[in-house]
Amino acid sequence: MPLDWRVEKMKLSRSTRQIIYNDSLTIAGIPADVFEYRLGNRSALGWIIDQYRVKADKRSGIVNDPNRLNDERYIVRLIGQVVLVSLKTVEIVKGLPTFEL
Repeated sequence: MPLDWRVEKMKLSRSTRQIIYNDSLTIAGIPADVFEYRLGNRSALGWIIDQYRVKADKRSGIVNDPNRLNDERYIVRLIGQVVLVSLKTVEIVKGLPTFEL
């Protein structure tokens, strides 16, 4: 079966170590530290998983589709970049000295 780069709706596995991207692609080996980098009350990776999906507005019928016809691997690359930035940021923050008042 050929690899399909199109995403409809991603989800995390129960272990949070894999992203089920679609029926033909699962991204495995997600480090636990990735989820320590947070944007408000959710992780950056969690935000990507939630937001990068095909969805239609009920009132207008407008479809929001994050897939790019001219760059079908865009979302997978974005996931890799978010994982890297999250890990590096967590590493930097853990290396900072303790701040006391």
